[in-house]
Amino acid sequence: MKAQFVLLLIQLCSASLVPEREKDPEYWRRQAQETLRNALRLQHLNQNVAKNLILFLGDGMGVSTVTAARILKGQLQHGQGEESLLEMDKFPFVALAKTYNTNAQVPDSAGTATAYLCGVKANEGTLGVSAGVTRDRCNTTKGQEVTSILRWAKEAGKAVGIVTTTRVTHATPSAAYAHSANRDWYSDGEMPLDALESGCKDIARQLVENIPEIEVILGGGRKYMYPKNVSDVEYPQEEKHRGTRLDGRNLVQAWQEAKPRGKVAEYVWHRRGLLALNLSRVDFLLGEFLHPRDKWGDGGTQKGNKGGARLGRGGQCQVVLGSAGGRIDHGHHEGKAKQALHEAVELDRAIGLATRLTSTQDTLSVVTADHSHVFTFGGYTPRGNPIFGLAPMQSDVDRKPFTSILYGNGPGYKIVAGERENVSAVDFAHADYQAQSAVPLRQETHGGEDVAVFARGPMAHLLHGVHEQNYIPHAMAYAACIGSNRGHCNAATHPATPLLLPFLSLFLLLLC
Repeated sequence: MKAQFVLLLIQLCSASLVPEREKDPEYWRRQAQETLRNALRLQHLNQNVAKNLILFLGDGMGVSTVTAARILKGQLQHGQGEESLLEMDKFPFVALAKTYNTNAQVPDSAGTATAYLCGVKANEGTLGVSAGVTRDRCNTTKGQEVTSILRWAKEAGKAVGIVTTTRVTHATPSAAYAHSANRDWYSDGEMPLDALESGCKDIARQLVENIPEIEVILGGGRKYMYPKNVSDVEYPQEEKHRGTRLDGRNLVQAWQEAKPRGKVAEYVWHRRGLLALNLSRVDFLLGEFLHPRDKWGDGGTQKGNKGGARLGRGGQCQVVLGSAGGRIDHGHHEGKAKQALHEAVELDRAIGLATRLTSTQDTLSVVTADHSHVFTFGGYTPRGNPIFGLAPMQSDVDRKPFTSILYGNGPGYKIVAGERENVSAVDFAHADYQAQSAVPLRQETHGGEDVAVFARGPMAHLLHGVHEQNYIPHAMAYAACIGSNRGHCNAATHPATPLLLPFLSLFLLLLC
């Protein structure tokens, strides 16, 4: 009875929040009819060959994060929020992907990356290898390596790129090129002696050696490319940024030396260096930034357009695997929902730019997540309630207010004088505020539910319904006529218009 009274009170208080047009039933009928007409148009399937593939990966961007980010986007634009549309919401085909690892109900980013990049489900903590590999056991790796859609594209003569807001050796992007029994083997300095003696290679070395002709690599983590105790070029006095390699190799130099004679390979480590490049004369670009977003700054879009023209040289198909939203995950792990949701909105900006720069006739764009988080929002909030605000009622147990956003576990658990902290006494709208959680943990955990897959472009209809996560790269490869399924490929019946896609501009807009 009490719950019914609360609901009634909220409804009465919220009546004034309803826009006038929404009070007219015809508004909703017209909207539904327009949606129906758009759906009927999808009966004419786009079966062109995808000349370009773009994968946007929001690390940790579960469905609850997508919904909350949509509301945040609308509120940043001075709307109520709920009626807003993310760019990914506009994609006509949506599926769900089951994210479990072969040995884990709730997955990690390495096993999931192996699934959505290599097309094979794998064990938690392992990269680019089958489930026959046991985490930490180097001697189980040989013969169990699996290749990624990036390699399939490269072997087909396509131009490829990896762009991430995390380290380029992080689990999410590294499954595109590495095979490792442990996602944390960033350099040989992080590897156990038995793994080194068994001949396993660290992830940074594999970045340089496994697929040496990746056209564009942008992200962070440069310390894993340099010998131990070599000072960082940007922060020479800071111990934590010094090189970690035990083999004494300079992998940046090795990366440059491995390029074919006559090709220009440029390495940059700061926004200034990137903006100074004439990218039309660069064949290969490696950028490693200590803080990928912080250091790229304004002006990246202009340079990115030039870089895209270079990447598209010769009219080849391009494949970009971008974990552009890598720090969504970081925000959630710290219980900092504000940081996570703003990162999701930034990812959506890049998706919007990609939509404007590409054609559905020849570009397949896919947006998805590797896994979810134990992040939620609720509390019978009224229409337009600030997404980082309080629920409109107090707990009927401890008589204290609570924020709409909560976590199932994480660092936001706090007891004050034997009771739950009173959030009205703290700045819960601060960027570093850690939302309350039910279980105390130093780091919040992933969630185990399915994640959304949004698709637009040639063969996007192949991403529908509920799928195993490893299905995603197979569908994308089929669309682009790369990899193993090529029997259907016929340029005469599936034409694709050549396109010089400014890939870098998508990500530099996001990361600036």
